[in-house]
Amino acid sequence: MIYLRMLMLTATLWAVAHEGRAQEYVGSETCSDCHQEQTESWQNSHHALAWTDVADGHVQAEFNGSSFSHDGMSVSFADQNGILSATVTEKDGVTTDYPVHSVVGIAPLQQYLFETEPGRLQSFDVVWDTEKDRWYHLYPEQDLPPNDGLHWTGPYKNWNARCAECHATGYVKNYDAEAKAYASTQAEIGVGCEACHGPGSAHLEWTTGTALDDGLGEVGFPIDWGRGQTEAEIQQCAGCHSRREALEDGNPIPGKPYHDAYNLAVLRPGLYHPDGQILDEVYVYGSFLQSRMYAAGVGCMDCHDPHRAELKAEGNGLCTQCHSPAGNPDFRTLRQASYDTPTHHHHVENSEGAQCKNCHMIERTYMGVDGRRDHSFRIPRPDLGLGTDACTDCHAEEGQPWAARQIAGWYPDDTRRTAHYGTAFAAASSGQLDDPETLTAIALDKAQPGIVRATALYLLQPFATADLAERVAPLLSDPDPLVRANGPVLQRQAPMPERVARLEPLLADPIRNVRVSTAKEFLAIPAQAMTQEQRASAQQGMADWQRSISHRLDFPETHMVLGGWALTLRNAEAAEGAFREVVTLDPQRAEAWPMLVQLAHINRGPEAAIATLDEALSVLPNDPNLRQMARDLGR
Repeated sequence: MIYLRMLMLTATLWAVAHEGRAQEYVGSETCSDCHQEQTESWQNSHHALAWTDVADGHVQAEFNGSSFSHDGMSVSFADQNGILSATVTEKDGVTTDYPVHSVVGIAPLQQYLFETEPGRLQSFDVVWDTEKDRWYHLYPEQDLPPNDGLHWTGPYKNWNARCAECHATGYVKNYDAEAKAYASTQAEIGVGCEACHGPGSAHLEWTTGTALDDGLGEVGFPIDWGRGQTEAEIQQCAGCHSRREALEDGNPIPGKPYHDAYNLAVLRPGLYHPDGQILDEVYVYGSFLQSRMYAAGVGCMDCHDPHRAELKAEGNGLCTQCHSPAGNPDFRTLRQASYDTPTHHHHVENSEGAQCKNCHMIERTYMGVDGRRDHSFRIPRPDLGLGTDACTDCHAEEGQPWAARQIAGWYPDDTRRTAHYGTAFAAASSGQLDDPETLTAIALDKAQPGIVRATALYLLQPFATADLAERVAPLLSDPDPLVRANGPVLQRQAPMPERVARLEPLLADPIRNVRVSTAKEFLAIPAQAMTQEQRASAQQGMADWQRSISHRLDFPETHMVLGGWALTLRNAEAAEGAFREVVTLDPQRAEAWPMLVQLAHINRGPEAAIATLDEALSVLPNDPNLRQMARDLGR
């Protein structure tokens, strides 16, 4: 890991602290002494059971002699006096016995973790379907031999790095990049009381009359949840219920602004459909930010009980607590009308088609059996022809033109069938957009949700020019941090003085993700193009980025970024080290190998390049880019 020393400052580990005394976790059992009602609601919830010990008694699967085989691998499960284990024979014929370390989830599936090395937990791909009482494979269509990065023992299935922070309380990853080892810690496995309320030691002191330190809420927690905290509560839930990149080494303190701790994925191709509907497993926050409900001030807890982790009402009753003739006094601008009626939904009462969620929250299945609902609460738009909509989920044989005619007939005077950003996003994503004007207009349209405008900025990157940089420069001071964070990259084509002047203020932005995205842009700005004060600001911003990068050194994709960074700095030796780390963590990372071959040639000559190419072809013998390189080198 020598190359990191060439690129990065020493980063300090994240720690839980406030002004004055450090706050400590006390555990959910301590909370239960006083908060019995909340504890009873929570203790059997999906939050409490997000991660449990085998001894806790929540194992659902049949371990006593059951077995499973798939695509050349097989596994037999055993229960010897409560000691659960799995004997796994991989496709390469190697057999290994793994004791079950711990249990993930409770329904509709349950996963099991194995400790493959001291401190390293991996989530096994053969899981238990709790509804059908069967073992099944999460990825039955994929060919995943043991040397594949996507194999269950690989970096993408590592529990410490990819999953634990949302299944534990007070979690710190503690990855040692040089030893490639974890010393992870947590205050409590499972999502406990303090995962949302924060460390409880000061609260306990408050109950005895001890004066509280500055920076704490009225009762000793980092933040006091309740009326008036809707946006903060949404952001707290979003920390786990979103597709994002973490900027810290574990759980941020409750109440920390979301964009201080995470970089939220915008509506990128492969994650979302062009109109913003869910495609890949993106969880909830990115969808909810698109919704009119979010814009109207609706929060997670208007529908969800945070302790039971369940809905507050069943069926259409959940929606009609607001969408009804009585309305809801908390949302006075909502039209009071009858929605749970055939006059509105045009389906037989109590049928599947009459359920609000089936028209306004499409469902997609992830992990084989887990149905998740889209939280953008959109009006069906089959007229857009963008490939997915609620109508053809049920009426696939009829098609979108038919569905569009049906809706037009039901609502002939509707004013919402107007131009939609999804049309522009679809054209941009498929390479069929020649003129960036439509995307630019979306980015500048403050009536659009912030995540939509940020996505437009992301999709504008191939069209970057000095003129475009000038047009979108006002968005660098936009109120939405997601817009600000996606704006700096479009300034790359601006003249140097304007680029520096526009970006420098963002290095002092109150939101970390904005500072980090801006710091990246200063890599390509020569020191002589800045004043001494600007250089100091840029160095501080780079340190912010370096700290966030240091928490993700167990991700192959992080070393891809570092390799690009080294190339920008014209440090070929460091770049080769970075791309070598990529293929060490994930040998199938095809885009890294050609860079590694070229850098081997630059650093050590043609023989080193040929040796590296031969190594690459041994891993990816059919890769077209590598085969072309072989022909170019006469191999």
